[in-house]
Amino acid sequence: VLLVMGANLLLAGGSFYYIAAGAGLLISGFLVFRGDQQGALLYAGFFILTVAWSLYEVQLDPWALMPRLGFFSVLGLWFLLPRTRRGFAQKAVQPHFQLRTTQISSAVIVVFVAALFLANRGHEVSPAQGLASGQISTLSQDWTDYGASKAGTRFAPHDQINTENVSQLERAWTHRTKVPGTFKGTPIQVGNGLYLCTGQNIIISLDPDTGVEQWRFDPQISTPPFGFWDTCRGVTYYKKPENSSNASCPERILTATTDARLLAVDSRTGERCSDFGDNGEISLLPGMGDVKPGFYFVTSPPTIANDTLVLGGWVADNQEVEEPSGVVRGFDPATGALKWAWDMGREDRSGLPPEGESYTRGTPNVWSLTSADEELGLVYVPTGNATPDYYGGHRSEAMEKYASSVVALEADTGRVRWHYQTTHHDIWDYDVPSQPTLVDIPMQGGLRKAVIVPTKRAEIFLLDRETGEPLADIVEVPTPQTDVPDEYTTPTQPFSTGMPNFARPRLSGVDMWGITPFDQLACRITFANLRYEGPMTPPSLQGTLYYPGIAGGMNWGSVAVDEVNQLMVVNALHMPFVVRLIPRDEVSEDTTYGLGGRQTGTPYAVYSMPFLSPLFAPCLRPPFGEMAVVDLTTQKTVWRRPLGTAAEQGPLGIKTGLPLPMGMFYQAGSAVTAGGLIFNGGVLDSTMRAIDVLTGEELWTDKLPASAQATPMSYVSPATGTQYVLITVPVGVGAPLERENAAREALEENVAGGYVFAYRLAPD
Repeated sequence: VLLVMGANLLLAGGSFYYIAAGAGLLISGFLVFRGDQQGALLYAGFFILTVAWSLYEVQLDPWALMPRLGFFSVLGLWFLLPRTRRGFAQKAVQPHFQLRTTQISSAVIVVFVAALFLANRGHEVSPAQGLASGQISTLSQDWTDYGASKAGTRFAPHDQINTENVSQLERAWTHRTKVPGTFKGTPIQVGNGLYLCTGQNIIISLDPDTGVEQWRFDPQISTPPFGFWDTCRGVTYYKKPENSSNASCPERILTATTDARLLAVDSRTGERCSDFGDNGEISLLPGMGDVKPGFYFVTSPPTIANDTLVLGGWVADNQEVEEPSGVVRGFDPATGALKWAWDMGREDRSGLPPEGESYTRGTPNVWSLTSADEELGLVYVPTGNATPDYYGGHRSEAMEKYASSVVALEADTGRVRWHYQTTHHDIWDYDVPSQPTLVDIPMQGGLRKAVIVPTKRAEIFLLDRETGEPLADIVEVPTPQTDVPDEYTTPTQPFSTGMPNFARPRLSGVDMWGITPFDQLACRITFANLRYEGPMTPPSLQGTLYYPGIAGGMNWGSVAVDEVNQLMVVNALHMPFVVRLIPRDEVSEDTTYGLGGRQTGTPYAVYSMPFLSPLFAPCLRPPFGEMAVVDLTTQKTVWRRPLGTAAEQGPLGIKTGLPLPMGMFYQAGSAVTAGGLIFNGGVLDSTMRAIDVLTGEELWTDKLPASAQATPMSYVSPATGTQYVLITVPVGVGAPLERENAAREALEENVAGGYVFAYRLAPD
């Protein structure tokens, strides 16, 4: 097998090793079959050369050595069995440890293992320079917004739980939602209310100290209970001004749904706010024109700034041209009336389009979370690219101008104050997925109002949030150009060179991985036959390797910021994707798209999938996920380390159960507290963690029933003064039919549903 596959790799321009190894193994096997001891000696020579080649390729990286040496080490043990040795020698043999070769080999192995341990014993930590140099962005002690505050820093200014006592953290209470399936909601806390949403946009209010349900509101949505249609990331709190003429429903919880409605309920009772729209709800479809089922929905909570509720929406990926508009709208949070609409194709018009018209179709959407600076009167919206994702020959100026950008909109009018584009003519699906994070940083002789823009490209752009000008160097760099007919690429792309980059250097065949040498070799062959010329290699007909992949880099979990110490917490993902354009005349009913789609109206459909081996292991060597902390005052990395173990993963989807530190994939983001702690439960090994923000040391863990799909949060109860850390965890996340059946059972049989776990320090 190695001989044949090695020949394929060599023909594709890859390593000579595998064809040589295959030939050596073939000859060794032939000699062993004949009972010739030379077969064992040849295997020994092959193994020694394999060790040398492996160390040459990947040095002392233990996970990269595993597929190169693990299989052949186990196979080589057969030669050491007494029965095998007697068979070769045809006589009694000496015990192993009486042999000089065994003694020397054992010493070499001990030195090798010690070298592996020493080379991988930890991570580098640099001193942070900005300690105690920042200020908290809000006076509120509550977790009032999805990202803690409108700045989106995910920072809790509480230190009751800290690095000294976090080992005493225990579960205070557990709540079951009675809703299975996707559970991506991060709760908010305002006063004596804890508010969250589950799949199907069900809103639940809990007591912050006991987790007892206070009320529940079910909007009875019409979309199916699986996929993105089962997603609600959070809810929004709004309090009417003191001088409001209408005193009914003074404090309310708002949610936007996956069947395109916006609803408001009383925060005290969960009853509909009768003064909002039509009995507590408005439709988001006016002005949208024709909307096919599942083509437009909302998964992220709106932002309220200067008494305006700002809302984007999710548009289906890769289906067709002229999909529903990516319009962003501002509503009156008290009445539901439309205040303005930012239509990228008709910026001169701020209201509803005339009868018979619609907002400009096919424009980039704002599916992720937004943030706001009410002093500046600005809302910061991250945009996607125009539909469909991987072909842009048809795109208009309106589809291109604001795509894959961060845009500062005036909260009162919806007018654009400034925008910055992170990817030009985006045909990579490199939309800006993260909530922009607002911080004030001492730099360049004064305090600068900054906005942090994390991207799927694993680049972080640091901009002035008043003007949009870069606060850290950004350079336009020449990038690979398209060879697809009727498509184009821009000569250069912006690279944020003044901030740390969390992507790996340009990949090579050496970086390919697998469980065994065979699937690792399969990955190397596939890699050699894909188009890959480094970052921003465009889609192609032969197939292109995307790294970072379409999931990031960074995604909707965004970053967290210790506002006092000016430290930014980054979660980075390493998962390449394979993207291949399919000419329209080759598309049939049997065509496989993976995570791509038909892209109707363009010359090409698209296949898009993670780059996996035949055993469904990632083709890129670990770590697959990392956490890092950056000092914002110096723009330097303080520490960077893999996070998570392989316990929940394995070949063919079979869990190994081995808690081997590997650095696993992330879902959602992290929260950080004034106690010097980072909390995260979204690594794919079903573990809640507390990590020292200054050192990266893991200080506390708790095993979860599943991996969280939401960012944690923390608050201090106004009733008891107790600090809690909270995480939500889903159950019943399987195939679509399984999720649909689970949701039906939840309604019919009162299934327990997802978890809400609250932690506090153990009582003295």
